[in-house]
Amino acid sequence: MNRKNVDSRLSGFYSLTPGERLKLAAERASLSVEDLNGLFAEGTLTLEQADLMIENTIGLMTMPFGLAVNFRVNQRDVLVPMVVEEPSVVAGASFMAKLARSGGGFEASTSEPVMIGQIQLLDIPDLSIAQEILVENKERILKQADECDSTLQKLGGGARDLQFRSFPESPVGPMLIVHLLYDVRDAMGANSINTALEKIAPEIESLTGGRAHLRILSNLADQRLARASCRIPADTLAFNNYSGEQVRDGIIEAWAFAEVDPYRAATHNKGIMNGIDAVVLATGNDWRAAEAGAHAYAARSGRYSSLSRWWKEKNGSLAGSLELPLALGIIGGATRVNPAAKAALALLQVKTARELAEITAAVGLAQNLAALRALATEGIQRGHMSLHARQIAVAAGVPADLASKVAHQMVEEQDLTPERARQLLESFQNSSSEHA
Repeated sequence: MNRKNVDSRLSGFYSLTPGERLKLAAERASLSVEDLNGLFAEGTLTLEQADLMIENTIGLMTMPFGLAVNFRVNQRDVLVPMVVEEPSVVAGASFMAKLARSGGGFEASTSEPVMIGQIQLLDIPDLSIAQEILVENKERILKQADECDSTLQKLGGGARDLQFRSFPESPVGPMLIVHLLYDVRDAMGANSINTALEKIAPEIESLTGGRAHLRILSNLADQRLARASCRIPADTLAFNNYSGEQVRDGIIEAWAFAEVDPYRAATHNKGIMNGIDAVVLATGNDWRAAEAGAHAYAARSGRYSSLSRWWKEKNGSLAGSLELPLALGIIGGATRVNPAAKAALALLQVKTARELAEITAAVGLAQNLAALRALATEGIQRGHMSLHARQIAVAAGVPADLASKVAHQMVEEQDLTPERARQLLESFQNSSSEHA
């Protein structure tokens, strides 16, 4: 894939119509006609395609497909597709990406795309002896696992290692867990892992005298980590009556709350996943797997805590970092079945699954910064109110051409209720009739 240089800074993008935004984004990313069609109602997922993806299909449910702008990741500008229903997520990530540019944008990295498959061994006469036998026969077992997917092996993937976790006591007696570490390259990897586990399970049973019960991928992909970081000069953070130092220190203090308190950490990490899930969903990946892995990783020390870190550097800049498991793919599954997911990958112009994970982690860090900045200054609700008011107005029956006007008045009055929306609609319509 030839990648075009894209300037992700789209000034005034929010003020354009959806059609104008799509046209501009398509020009910047050089989208094909097929990719463009994937973002229109008549060109997106069909009922027939959906019926091949899940069981008992009876219809389709659509969600807003937005575009986060201003992102620069590893010295490359990217337009980031996000599928999300919550107000302020796309805008918040875009604005924080703009601030991060002042410090060079986001730096991101990933470890090798190694996934973990687990085999649960029960009824083992001796756990220690069983483990010793498996270590002695490791190379033969790994070779068997490699035989499952010769194509993947040619691409540089395949079985990497066996690891063991011994549980002398469990509710069902002694248990030995065998971990198969498997490099899945640009796939998410669930099918490859599960196939390999089925292949090697009989050999492991024969060697140990145990019984292989569960053979399943783990969504705690802690061998497949994504990391992102950014640095923002303090003066860039200043706005309204808040100095850059006030905003910086307020962000760090807000993060510290999540670092020590699991009740706050749950909401803090949910904010991170607002950004990550939106990209994962847009690209046709498994957002439930991303959620499970992230939250399990947040509790890896035995105490649930923040996935991100924020601190002040010696020069006074705000610095932040994020690390979490991200098992994403750009081949197979919904990434190639859903036309909208194909269009999302075309917008991103990513060449590998690792690159997709790096961009996604950067979005998570940006979204975290947006939430912390709002909480540390004006409060989270202010940023939500305008879009939330518009949703209430539409739900109350206000026509689209008056929704923004009604929402603005509701925010001014701080009365975000359906009753007030209907009253304002009637008032505006009466006023319009009198001047007709």
